[in-house]
Amino acid sequence: MKHRVLILLCVLSVWPFSLLAATRAWLEQPSVTLGQAVTLNVETDAVSATPDLTPLMRDFEVEGQSDSRSVGLVNGRVRGSTTFALTLRPRRAGTLAIPALQVGGERTAPLVLEVTATPTASAASNGLVFVETEIDDPSPYVQQSVGVTVRLYYATPLVSGQLDLDPPDGALLQRVGDIVQSSREIDGRRYSTAERRFLLVPERSGALTLPGPRFSGRGAGGWMDDLLGGNSREVNITGAPRTLQVRAQPVNAPQPWLPVRDLRLRYTAVPDQLRTGEAATLAIETTVTGATQAQLPDMPVPSIPGAQVFAEPPQYDETFNGGTPQVKLTRRYSIVPSAVGTLTIPGVAMAWWDVRAGAAKRAALPDLSLPVVAGDGQSTTALAPGDRSPVSQGAADDGVIALAGERRVPARVWPWLAAGFAMLWLLTLLWGLSRRQGGTAATRVRERSSGTEQEAVGPATHTAADLKRVLDAGDLDDIELVLCGMARPPAIDLDDLQRRLAAPTQRIAVEALRRARWAGGDPAKARLALREAFRGGPRWRSSDAAATKEPLPPLYPQ
Repeated sequence: MKHRVLILLCVLSVWPFSLLAATRAWLEQPSVTLGQAVTLNVETDAVSATPDLTPLMRDFEVEGQSDSRSVGLVNGRVRGSTTFALTLRPRRAGTLAIPALQVGGERTAPLVLEVTATPTASAASNGLVFVETEIDDPSPYVQQSVGVTVRLYYATPLVSGQLDLDPPDGALLQRVGDIVQSSREIDGRRYSTAERRFLLVPERSGALTLPGPRFSGRGAGGWMDDLLGGNSREVNITGAPRTLQVRAQPVNAPQPWLPVRDLRLRYTAVPDQLRTGEAATLAIETTVTGATQAQLPDMPVPSIPGAQVFAEPPQYDETFNGGTPQVKLTRRYSIVPSAVGTLTIPGVAMAWWDVRAGAAKRAALPDLSLPVVAGDGQSTTALAPGDRSPVSQGAADDGVIALAGERRVPARVWPWLAAGFAMLWLLTLLWGLSRRQGGTAATRVRERSSGTEQEAVGPATHTAADLKRVLDAGDLDDIELVLCGMARPPAIDLDDLQRRLAAPTQRIAVEALRRARWAGGDPAKARLALREAFRGGPRWRSSDAAATKEPLPPLYPQ
């Protein structure tokens, strides 16, 4: 009988912890277009467990994987969880099943993803160059962030070009990020692709017509000329416009109005216990799918009786996930309790509108109850229910402002400190104005070259340090911008830059950059050639090294 009771007690002691174990999976988007990536999130509280991705290999390509760790309180117990973000690209169109994934000793629930074909690309697959527009939500709400992807397909080398989209009437359009290059096979023909992403925010309800994307560039010549007619190498293409049906803000929508696809809150840092007079860090993370930083309301600072709360500036991380904008907001708070006992921290809540379900929702975090012990050198006075703030007793009587654990500063000192800081600011302003006047006079100094007097040319907009930085970590657009900005005056484009360079190796390196951008060249080889050619800085032709002489004499001759 004793053995049975012991076994029963062991089972009951383990049973509450088994209820805390949870492994789940969800998709950021229920449907995508073939060729578009989607994010699969897998969350588990199993320690050192990772998902088995083998069942996904049949219908998906796993292009990336990242993980994040979070800690929270559930029913008074500390619970840690790990979220794995998997970037998947479907291999075919249709209804694809995401099977249950094994994560340690648990399994996720199976999911379904709808993958549609690209009718625009299939209809235009007979052409060598065409464009298409992809919209992540054709029926958005007013002030909803809509992801727009403009994609250029080209099966022939392009020397240069510009891909752009005009803003529609009644909406805001913002370019996001840089051009993303890849390749895709359509009807047996291999196309190079260039994607540019935009953020569309409708301002009024009703029909919204998005103009077709425009591409203007130059082909490599040869049979491209015969294709386009005449001897012109110009390529000018305009895609088909798209129409969106914008829905009005519902009457029962929560305020402030926040139409998004998903919103999640979680604790990322929770202290085990607090000490009086000492700061402890509490961190809250908000992940919103379908919004930008500018649309998020300010996260309120929690009001905690018996403690001071100092909020750090929020940290934002904006990304484009599968054609949809996503923002992650992290806010840290420093909490300083004033007395021993138990401190209750109210949970943060945010109301939002689910654009896919068409319903109001509310995300909320549970309240936290943390023990408070006496800090070093602090009084062990317990926190009374009527205490309202951690300001020391008697502070209002002697004109002194004091926080728990801080030295007292007499209130009469503050006006003198403010006057001193104002005087320092005034002296700094006068010093800056004097330097500015001296710098303006210095630009009037004339340079003597080859026995002729010439006006000094203004400085270049970019330097060799900028070129080194973009060659190491920038994209090809940034490299072209910096190279053109190093000329005096800045070059208009790569053709203008090549004409003004004196060194043949530098002109060849610029040509390699052009081919890497538009003609299917190797970007790595282009970076290496540019790094070697411009190691000692650009070498300009003599006509560009000297400035043009002014036709009129100076207003104030020296």
